[in-house]
Amino acid sequence: MRIGIDIGGTKLESAAIDAQGNVRVRRRVATPKGDYAGTIDAIFDLVSSIEKEIGGAHSLGFGIPGTISPATGLVKNAYNSPFNGRPLDRDLASRFDRPVRLMNDANCFALSEAKDGAGEGCRIVFGAILGTGCGSGITVDGELLTGANAISGEWGHNPLPWPKKDELPGLECDCGKLGCIETYLSGTGLERQHAALINNRITAEEIVSLADAGNAQAECSLALFEDRLARALATVINVIDPDAIVLGGGLSNVTRLYENVPKIWSQWVFSDGVDTQLLPPKFGDSSGVRGAAWLWPEGE
Repeated sequence: MRIGIDIGGTKLESAAIDAQGNVRVRRRVATPKGDYAGTIDAIFDLVSSIEKEIGGAHSLGFGIPGTISPATGLVKNAYNSPFNGRPLDRDLASRFDRPVRLMNDANCFALSEAKDGAGEGCRIVFGAILGTGCGSGITVDGELLTGANAISGEWGHNPLPWPKKDELPGLECDCGKLGCIETYLSGTGLERQHAALINNRITAEEIVSLADAGNAQAECSLALFEDRLARALATVINVIDPDAIVLGGGLSNVTRLYENVPKIWSQWVFSDGVDTQLLPPKFGDSSGVRGAAWLWPEGE
């Protein structure tokens, strides 16, 4: 049995996964806001309750915002999080008195979907989360790529490709730069784009519902979102040529993306044909915790 823990900004989720990938126990609690020590306490209590139910101590894998820096051994790139600049892996290992494995939460999503999810059987899988931000991960033959700087898949913090005049210089991102993909293709980015059009802020879900109902302004915003997503994913295809791209996050539920975006991206992909599949996730918001559990291969 493996235990995965998905550490989010608003919730902590943990699940015990058996060797066949079945979730045996799953629990969620609220994340203590802005409280590093309190979050470690909450994680310990959450895992302890699961291990009490299933018996024994098991491998622990964590999906986290940001990643552990190879240079400092501290968490980096976890914006608006109390984990930045902290030795989270060492603190968790000390609290549980056993080895732990940590990985960026988007990487955990990609690993879950590549192992036995929507990308199962595909050699190269790119998993992209379109949620509050834009995270992503890359797997090859079912194994994660992390890279020399532990930032493989940091797609959301590259500039939107082939920008149009009205997209320059771009909106300011949480990372401090202008025009990052995340500012356009997150749920927040869609909301900001539509607010500029109608002078009123509504949710991404409302925009999608209005577009489905034939609202012209919502349709305009969603079509622009699809065009930007096609451009952004075309650069991924040009660089790593994945067999499949699996979408996660709230916007992965917008079914029209899977038909419309591949129709657009061919004009940007440097090939005479595009066989890459754009797929919805098999496990949805469970992929993060499942991927965290998969950080420990069988037998370790």
